Amino acid sequence: MRSYTEQLRAPAGVWILGMFTAFLFASMAWAGFNVLVAITSYVVICGGSAAVLLAWGRATVEVSDGELRAGAVTLPLAMAGEVAALDEAGTRVMRGPSANPQAYLLSRPYLKQAVYVEVIGEHQNRPYWLIGTRRPAELAAAIERSRPQARAGGTTVG
Repeated sequence: MRSYTEQLRAPAGVWILGMFTAFLFASMAWAGFNVLVAITSYVVICGGSAAVLLAWGRATVEVSDGELRAGAVTLPLAMAGEVAALDEAGTRVMRGPSANPQAYLLSRPYLKQAVYVEVIGEHQNRPYWLIGTRRPAELAAAIERSRPQARAGGTTVG
């Protein structure tokens, strides 16, 4: 059962600014050349910018069936320890000065908030996940709700 899904699409402002910048760059690139070069410049540069923005927006965050999927990577929630919704300041610190190079980060420049998920267990190779999101409180709550119950005493793992 799916309890949370979010597609990390680029917002309209990023599309407008990106395409405007690509249009200006294409205009400068073909200045003084013939029409064929102009058309090629616009198709390649604006098309390339659109492809990058579409690729950024393909990432999905999903919590379902006792798993957290962020992009193409999956974490069984039995391996999730502490879960915390981070504000802008906390996200900035975890992306920068306090970042661990082994951590898994799913981040986009237009996502200012994130969720921190500690990874526990013997065979983990990532100390934590930092997942950019527009709704950190909802994602953290969905992870807590979907976390498997420990057998002893019915308490949550972590």
